[in-house]
Amino acid sequence: MISHNIYLDHNATTKLDGNVLEAMIPFFTEHYENPGSSHLAGLTVDEYIEEAFRQVADLIGCRTNEIIFTSGATESINLAIRGISHGERNHLVTLCTEHKAVLDTVKDHAEKSHLNCSILPVQNDGLADLDLLEQAITGKTLLVSVMLVNNETGTIQYIKEISELVHAKGAFLLCDATQAVGKIPVNVQELGIDLMAFSAHKFYGPKGIGALYVSKDVKSI
Repeated sequence: MISHNIYLDHNATTKLDGNVLEAMIPFFTEHYENPGSSHLAGLTVDEYIEEAFRQVADLIGCRTNEIIFTSGATESINLAIRGISHGERNHLVTLCTEHKAVLDTVKDHAEKSHLNCSILPVQNDGLADLDLLEQAITGKTLLVSVMLVNNETGTIQYIKEISELVHAKGAFLLCDATQAVGKIPVNVQELGIDLMAFSAHKFYGPKGIGALYVSKDVKSI
C-alpha cells in the first residue's frame, strides 16, 4: 500500500520551495512597512523590491523598467492583449492550442473592441505551421500570441522564427511563457519577444504573483 501521494501535476502548480518561504517571512513580520513611505524603514523595503525587479529582469534578459508585477500570468495576458494600442491595426492572431487565458481574452477583446481575430490550427506535432502563420499576419495585424511551451503537450514552439515573421509585418509578439520561465533558459532579447507573461507558482514560487514583460518598443500598456 502506498503511504504517500505521488504528485504528477507540476505544470499546474508547484510546491513553494523552502528557501523561497524563508526569504518571504521577514516581509510579513519585520519588513512590513509601506515601500512608498519616505522614512528609512519604507525606503529599505523599497530597496528590496528594486532588487526583486533586478532578479526577474536578469532571469529573462531585460531591463528592470520593462517588468510589471501582476497577480499571475492570467492577469499579465489580459493586460497585454487589452492594453496594447490599436491605432490602425485591428487584427489579432493566435493558435488553437493556446491556454484558455489567451483564447478567451482574444475572443472577448476582439468582440468588445470590434477587432478581427484569427485562431490558427497547428500541425500534428503541435508546432505552428509557419507558412500558414505568415499568410495570416497582414499589415493590419496588431498582435500575435504564441506560447513558448504548451502546458498539456510540452511542445516547444520556434519562437525566434515566429518573432521574425511577426516583426516583418510590423506586428508585436506576445508569448505566454508560463511553462518555460524557471524551467528552461528564456531570454526575451534573443527570442525577439515583445510581451511575455509568466507566474511564480509554476516554478516553486508563491501563488498570487506573476509578471508581464513589456518591451520598451511597445506602447500603451
